[in-house]
Amino acid sequence: MEFLSDSVVLSRMQFALTALFHMLWPVLTTGMGIYLVIVEGVWLKTRNPDYYLHARFWSKFYVLNFGIGVATGIPMEFQFGTNWSRFSEAVGNFFGSVIGFEASWAFMLEAAFLGIMLFGWERVNPIIHYLSTILVAVGANLSTLWILTANSWMQTPAGGELVNGKFVVHDYFAAIANPFMKNSVLHMFFATLETSLFVIGGISAWYILNRRHEAFFSKSLKIALAAAIAVAPLQIYIGHLSGEQVYQYQPSKLAAMEAQWETTPAGQPADWSLLAIPNDKAQKNDWEITVPNALGYILEFKKNLTYPVRGLSEWKPEDRPHMIGLIYYAFRTMIAIGFFFAGLMLLSVLQWLRGKLSAENIGQQRWLMRGWVFAAPLGYIAVDSGWIVRCVGRQPWILYGQIRTVDGASNLPASNVLVSLTSFAVVYSILFVGVLYFGSRIIRRGPNLELPVPGVEPNRPAVNTTPGEFVPDERPVEAQQ
Repeated sequence: MEFLSDSVVLSRMQFALTALFHMLWPVLTTGMGIYLVIVEGVWLKTRNPDYYLHARFWSKFYVLNFGIGVATGIPMEFQFGTNWSRFSEAVGNFFGSVIGFEASWAFMLEAAFLGIMLFGWERVNPIIHYLSTILVAVGANLSTLWILTANSWMQTPAGGELVNGKFVVHDYFAAIANPFMKNSVLHMFFATLETSLFVIGGISAWYILNRRHEAFFSKSLKIALAAAIAVAPLQIYIGHLSGEQVYQYQPSKLAAMEAQWETTPAGQPADWSLLAIPNDKAQKNDWEITVPNALGYILEFKKNLTYPVRGLSEWKPEDRPHMIGLIYYAFRTMIAIGFFFAGLMLLSVLQWLRGKLSAENIGQQRWLMRGWVFAAPLGYIAVDSGWIVRCVGRQPWILYGQIRTVDGASNLPASNVLVSLTSFAVVYSILFVGVLYFGSRIIRRGPNLELPVPGVEPNRPAVNTTPGEFVPDERPVEAQQ
């Protein structure tokens, strides 16, 4: 196995492992933070104890994911210094500062108010607590902003130029607002929110299927469903806009996503490959099913293309992506999950309109509830599939069109990288088992419906926020010292 002696390949494998594993956890915290803002806001508005209990129950999943996200995010960022030092040296004056913004703006804000959100229910004024929940959600989503800004700049570098191997920034704001930035941030924002909604809905459906707290969890399912009505179609639309950007700025990636080897000239229709078996060595598809004329409608909403769709054969092998099958099927997996979510949402809305999701009837919708349970993990798969397309499809460039991946790697012995890669695999496997254990324990125990509600329970009065009276110290001066 030749790759075991190639430190660049091993470093890529290590970053892929740490990035894909890390991405599983902030996906839920960024989306669930918004959900917690919603349920706590509804509780403050209506004073319905169920919404308070929902906020307390779902915050357990938030803190579990937050902890693992921090533990796995820090090592991933350190790899820019350990495994990708030449890249960091070349672009650190911009890339490093943006990554620093994520830590100083986002993580610090989230961490500063997380303790109040989790433990301040009966210790601070409800409005102050709600403000803390909002700031935690803002901090979590600021992470999405800055991480996607940095990665988008790697996809479409802007705002400066390489001078003697160093990226010199001429326009800092143009670098931040690079061509990929806006749609990438929106696409990831809705991906985290959509994943969280279907996780919440899937867990709620599991309780309903098991006849546990059906009325209670019908509320959380309906909140998730109401939000999904807007989120699911918006995500598909923004995904389409992201695809258009790839068409414009990264034609080799589009060719890999579609396993298209030959160029389709402008002014002609193009078939869309539904399924295929790409063959990198032979530079063709060994087998495929195509939809006639469909690619033009997908890219431009018309039959004939305005611009050509370049085929992979136009680039030299060293200048185009490899692992075409991985890119091709990761892209289709992401799309299929997005449309499945939209279909499940539509079916659920129809049942809701028919009155089938009331607390009395929802337990009878067993197939629909099974659909939600099945959907719960799919968002994670879609997110990781999207990152595979995004980053593997960018190859062989670490900074697209300017710095090759092989030139950005540190000069490390392959044996050292193999040891760290193996260590990460072992530790992350243990962490994954631990998360499954503690997460399943939270689910098995369920919500504590006997939890006292501030301002409602007779033995637990609302927090007294009236300033206390100052009583001067009347002891002798010597006793006060």
